[in-house]
Amino acid sequence: MTTQNEAANEASDEEGVAVRLRDWIGGHREELLADLAAYVSLETPSNDKALLDAGLHWLDGWLEARIGPPAATFRMDGGAHGGAGGRGEPAVYGDARVNDYPGRGEAPVLLLAHYDTVWPAGTLAGWPFTVDGDLATGPGAFDMKAGLVQLVWALRALDAACLPRPPVRLLLNGDEEIGSPLSRPLIEESARSAAAVLVFEASADGMLKTARKGVGIFHLSITGVEAHAGLEPDKGASAIDELARAVRHLHDLADPDAGTTLNVGVVSGGTGSNVVAGAAHAEVDVRVASQAEAGRIGAALATLRPHDGRASFEVRGGWNRPVMERGPGTARLFALAREVAAEMGVELRECAVGGASDGNFAAALGVPVLDGLGAVGEGAHARHEYVSVAGMLERSALTAGLLHALAVR
Repeated sequence: MTTQNEAANEASDEEGVAVRLRDWIGGHREELLADLAAYVSLETPSNDKALLDAGLHWLDGWLEARIGPPAATFRMDGGAHGGAGGRGEPAVYGDARVNDYPGRGEAPVLLLAHYDTVWPAGTLAGWPFTVDGDLATGPGAFDMKAGLVQLVWALRALDAACLPRPPVRLLLNGDEEIGSPLSRPLIEESARSAAAVLVFEASADGMLKTARKGVGIFHLSITGVEAHAGLEPDKGASAIDELARAVRHLHDLADPDAGTTLNVGVVSGGTGSNVVAGAAHAEVDVRVASQAEAGRIGAALATLRPHDGRASFEVRGGWNRPVMERGPGTARLFALAREVAAEMGVELRECAVGGASDGNFAAALGVPVLDGLGAVGEGAHARHEYVSVAGMLERSALTAGLLHALAVR
């Protein structure tokens, strides 16, 4: 039990904590940057299991060297899993690693960071890690390798300052960029017992993300009746005509004021201009800002019917990630982060974004989630992606201060 004097001393010690953490991290700028260089120089594309394994092996050694061995660890194998790879072949995903580190309190804070990137093997040959003044660039630097480096140095700073933090559970997954099909159950299981979830995806123009849209990926297949377009057009039922009608209907379902967008991004069909098309296909991306809108769109897709009764529709796919709504717990978490930032003279802002992350899974369970704690920079999934080195130092200090505040308040 903490005595009154101990509580008073602890409160006194809190003055200037964020600044002290920032100064300590700033004094290790070159080491932090060297860690980012080494990490970015490891290619970890989502679709290359061998490179993902090599990347995770490096991360295991680096984490132990930087913050010590975990109290407990678990590795989920990303090997063959059913026929989810398409065309019946087994799917292969990057492994997931869960490390537990002790701290003050009972419930852990879950820290989410993915180590896979969208960049294919060989990208580094034409785009190596480079630093130019305050800007560092390289494949995956912004999304999201800098975020993990910042987190690790935040933990180092707390240890160096002998400051308490909550127990933390670090979850690294290698399938986030393809929707986290393997790691989702592990993320949800880990989140259920967490006091809060911090996601080290990149920031949005420096802002933390307190709300994200839910994402649905749907595949529409239409079967028609083929016929000669000149001799017997009335004997045919055009799948392309049905697709055109369906695309118009789907786009009419969008409600920008409610945060709902639908995009039919890929279409195909038919075999020749003189044949009434017997088949057509479309791929649809849906973004919603509320579960109510997810229900509305889901019902509309389920009730799609052809104009011509001889044709038929099949809708496959589903909601890739649920909506991350800004609940009271997330609001309190952001307010605490804003206090820590203010101690460093930084005005922290928040935003809602259309993209989704693994934080969506945790938020759907009612757990407070703060996302976008990673890099300050620009260009996710683009050749110009970069991070601000000064931003890395600041965000690392913010993370350290936030973790400390979660342990003592």
